[in-house]
This record gives sequence, C-alpha cells and structure tokens, in this order.
Amino acid sequence: MSAFTELVSGVRAVFNTGKTKTLDWRLQQLSAIYKFLCDEEDAILKALHDDLHKSKFEGRTLELDIAKNECATALNSVEEWMKPEYVKKDLVNKINTAYIRSEPYGVALVLGAWNYPLMLTICPLIGVIAAGNCAVVKPSEISAKTAALVEELLPKYLDEECVKVVNGGIPETTDLLKERFDYIFYTGSTAVGRIVMAAAAKYLTPVTLELGGKSPAFVDENCDLAAMGKRLLWGKMANTGQTCISPDYILCKKDLQDKVVEAITNAYKEFYGEDHKESDDIARIVNDRHFQRVKKFVDGGKVLFGGDCDESQRYIQLTILGDVKPDDEVMKEEIFGPVLPIVNVEDVDEAIRFINEREKPLALYIFSKDSACYDKIISQTSSGGVCVNDVIMHAAMETLPFGGVGSSGMGSYHGKRSFDTFSHRRSCLITGYALEKVNNLRYPPYSDNKYGWISMALNKKPKSSKVMAFILPLSLLTVITAFILKLMDTKKK
Repeated sequence: MSAFTELVSGVRAVFNTGKTKTLDWRLQQLSAIYKFLCDEEDAILKALHDDLHKSKFEGRTLELDIAKNECATALNSVEEWMKPEYVKKDLVNKINTAYIRSEPYGVALVLGAWNYPLMLTICPLIGVIAAGNCAVVKPSEISAKTAALVEELLPKYLDEECVKVVNGGIPETTDLLKERFDYIFYTGSTAVGRIVMAAAAKYLTPVTLELGGKSPAFVDENCDLAAMGKRLLWGKMANTGQTCISPDYILCKKDLQDKVVEAITNAYKEFYGEDHKESDDIARIVNDRHFQRVKKFVDGGKVLFGGDCDESQRYIQLTILGDVKPDDEVMKEEIFGPVLPIVNVEDVDEAIRFINEREKPLALYIFSKDSACYDKIISQTSSGGVCVNDVIMHAAMETLPFGGVGSSGMGSYHGKRSFDTFSHRRSCLITGYALEKVNNLRYPPYSDNKYGWISMALNKKPKSSKVMAFILPLSLLTVITAFILKLMDTKKK
C-alpha cells in the first residue's frame, strides 16, 4: 500500500459508476479545460517565464495555443469519435452486425514533463477525458512554478471526483507507480521511461512513452542554405534546445560545413542581435544541474561559434561544435540544450549508416531539394517522425500521430490519435439465428464433406487479377446459396 492507494481507489470507484462515459460529461470537462487555458493565460505565461525564462511568444505558440487547439479539436469531434466504427464483413457475417466500440480504459496516470510543463501535461489529459477516462495527473516538479499552478488552479475547473492532481518529486512519482492504473502516459527521458514501463509490467498496464534521443539533421548541398539556417536555428533555440524533437546534431559533407555554420550564425545574429544575452526571446536552462551538464559539452568541444555561458543566469549561447567524432561525449547522450555538433559524412549513404548504427531517434530532419535524396533517407532509416526542409513542424499537425519508436518511445497521440490512445477498441459481433442450418458445417461430428463446403465458402486466395477480385466473392456466394437451398430441400423431404 502506498500513500496514494486510497486516492486511486476512490477515483476508480467513481469511474465504475459510468459517470465519465457520457458525452455530456466529456464535453463539460473539455470545455472546462479550454476555459482554464483562456482564463489563466497570464498566470500560466508568468509561471513558464519563472521556470524557463520562456518568452510570451513561445509560451503562447508552443504551449498554450497547442493545448487550446487540441482541446478545440476534441470538443468539435468527440461525438463523432465515440460512434461505433462499422467494419467490412465476410460472407458468413453478411447479415450480422460487426463494429468497433471505443471504450475508456478506466483510470489513467499522466506523468508530465518539465520542458513544456503546461502543454505536455494538458494535451495528454485532453485525450484521457475525450476517451471517457478518469485521471491522476502528476506535473513535473522540476518546473516548480507551473506544477504548483496546475495543482492549485486546474482542480477548480474540472470534476474533482474524476481528475486528481498530485504534485511532488521522485518519492511521489515512485509511490504513484506502485498503484494499479489502467493506462500510463509518460513524457520524459528514456532512463525514466524504462522505470515506468517496469512498474506498468507488474499489472500488464498499457503505456505510452514519449521519450527522446538524438534527432539528426542531414544537410544536403542541394538545399536553400539561408532558409535552412533560419529553420534549423529556430528549432534548435525553441526553449533553448530543451525540446525532445530539437535537432540534436548535423550531418553534412566536410566541404559544406563552413556554409552551414555561416547560414546558422547569420540567422542567429538576425534573430537575437549582437547583444544576444539580453534578448527576451532566449529561454534559460531549467536548473543548475542541467546547466552544468550542457556546459560540459561546450567546454569539451571545438567551438566554431558561440560558447558564452553565464551560470548566474543559467544562460548558454548557441554553440556550434566542429571536428566532432562519433565517440565524443557530446554524441553519447541527448544534448537537450543549445549545443549543436556537426559530424562530417562523405555522402548520403554514410549519413544513413551513421543514423542506423544508433538508437532510433524521435525525429529525423532532412534539408534537400532533391526528392531522390530525402526519399532514400526516409525509406532506409527509422524514426518517430520525419520533417523535410523544416524542423519540429510535423509535431504541430494534429492529423499526424506524434510518437517515438524503439528507445525514443512507443505509442502516439495528438488529435484523434489521442482519443484512440486512451480508448480500448472493443470488437463487437452481433449475430442472429436465421442461418443456423449453415452453422451445422462447423459443428461436430466433423467430416471431409463438411470441410469441403467450408473450404469452398471461406478460404481465400491471393488476387491474381481484377477479374478474379470480382469472380471469387460471386463464386463463394453461389456456393453458400446452393448449400442453403440444399438444406431447405432436405428439410422438405
């Protein structure tokens, strides 16, 4: 028994009443989340600034607006999502009813992340509620101001019987993971993801793990270098590199490296000016431990640009590193900060080998105008997602599932995929008694004659032509009709 046994049991008891399964409850709670995001915008933006020195622009566009849009999509679509999904039927079930019913799992645990402490807590919760579940929400204590805000204000908007917010650190998370949940959604590091999955395995609880890894950016000589510099820099400096899909390192040819550096540094000066440290548009490293962790990469590499670090402000300038070797420290873990190593490769094939020799990344970025180039990289590598000639933007499309593969995670969400993630897709077949005589074929005593009829009626063969695609169902229908008529004739006799 943990400190949260009674809390989780109470929430499960409410779920078992069926309260959360109704459309009205889901719409009320989603509307309440939207109202929370609107009413508390100023307080949320202040908390994000206090935790990460996030600008209002980034706070709005990369946290609040994403959460609002997810919520609006769910509000506008959840009634449609809840409808049964009727499926194609084989000949035996033509007169039966077959559909998939989306049902809530029960009580979901949402473990938020510190780098986007509002968005990465609220967006999964939207999926939980849209699917009709109860929730226990644990924001990350590392972004302490935002976690405290969520703990204090969110319960004022939501049904407190069905949604609980737990604040705290490692002890609280450890105790929560001792409890039996019906679904666990975790966003964070791969190391903690393994701990979460091990805890879930005790009860065979399904999980979604949104992790991270080293997301590469391949830069081809056949690309718009100026646009590449701006887009890649924007993605790298969003939340000062503390983004799970931030471009982690660059792969390019040696003779292209100087042009790549020039394009990025030109964009840096345009974005932040000469007095970059005074720019309100650059966030800060979240705490002293992470500052020291990222600073060691700056101190241990060949700096081609940047290198300015201010411990008092937890400020690290964009730092581009050159002559980086695959076994350098900066290439051994996800950077999660504004340090950008460049690794030289001979060609596209070597870039593909380099990517495939490592853990599968959460994102893969390719800058090239040559479709043969990016098609080859996409087809011969694996990653959670891919974005060509841009970064991060694929994750902003609600119609594209967002998630990892391998060590970068499992499962996905956003838009309808969030609803699907927190729903059990229950198969339903409803049959009648009209063709009970046909069912005699599958009842004992068995015989070769019975098997012959079943084989003719049910066994499929690969399509050899469009003509066969038409003839085969027609033939099967003829066989079944003939069999039914034979049975009827036998009965009359």
